[in-house]
Amino acid sequence: MRNNKLIYIGGPTCSGKTKLSILLAETFKTDIISCDSRQIYKETSIGTSKPSNYKLKEVKHHFINHVSIHREYNVGIYNKESNKILESIFKKKKTVILVGGSGLYADSIMNGIDDFPKVENSIKEKVNLIFKNEGIDKLNSILKKYDPDYYSIVDKSNARRVIRALQVCLSTGKPFISFHKKRNKNNLYSSKILLMDLDRKKLNKKINERVDKMISIGLEKEAMRLYKYRNLKSLQTVGYSEFFNYFDGKYNYENTMEEIKKNTRRYAKRQITWNKKYQEAFLVNENYLLDEIIQFVNK
Repeated sequence: MRNNKLIYIGGPTCSGKTKLSILLAETFKTDIISCDSRQIYKETSIGTSKPSNYKLKEVKHHFINHVSIHREYNVGIYNKESNKILESIFKKKKTVILVGGSGLYADSIMNGIDDFPKVENSIKEKVNLIFKNEGIDKLNSILKKYDPDYYSIVDKSNARRVIRALQVCLSTGKPFISFHKKRNKNNLYSSKILLMDLDRKKLNKKINERVDKMISIGLEKEAMRLYKYRNLKSLQTVGYSEFFNYFDGKYNYENTMEEIKKNTRRYAKRQITWNKKYQEAFLVNENYLLDEIIQFVNK
């Protein structure tokens, strides 16, 4: 069974993961499993930079437009659902492509899911009350104190992630990151990791251009449509949070554009930091050769 291969394409946002994933899926005649915790929601399209409908039709994709923003969803649910789909695909094919920028989601597939302790309701209520009264910045400052290592890599605008980490810290007295033990590793396939490796200046330029494009094709309108649901954890993310603050009068329009770009660049930096642990990965620069990638995968 270990002859089956899962090719994971990781890297920061705007680095070309989608393009390479489709190329490899066509090469190996297989499906794509998305591990993007933002693209999983049906109602968020422009702000999450989903592949176009044309690209989605080119190759079978799983976990894009998968659930509603109103559904409670987390890495544990994703792990169970994605493993079922992988088992089904591997009955017919020897290779599957996994692609996306959500490190926890990718890790749950390649290395098994972490064993986190249960959190008492009183702790949950305490953290949620802090978030409601003092906001995400206050939670981040507390998380930095209790778990500086996880603080350095977490998406600080993702309230769901920050809240969960802080709940575990306060409940156990231990850093959240200490529970990342990686267990239940599968025997269904082996993983091959490809990491997109772009020059940081070029990456930042692409990020700024992508944000400009998202604005031009209607991100503000999409955010306004979702504004009434702004308190949902699924919408506490870059691109939407900044516009919600704009609608609330906290930012002017120019500040909003700059905040989205700045927070996206920060997100990309955290993704790069997270991926440094994959020392066995093949680094894919912008001048990559498909033959070299296939040779690495087939080792």
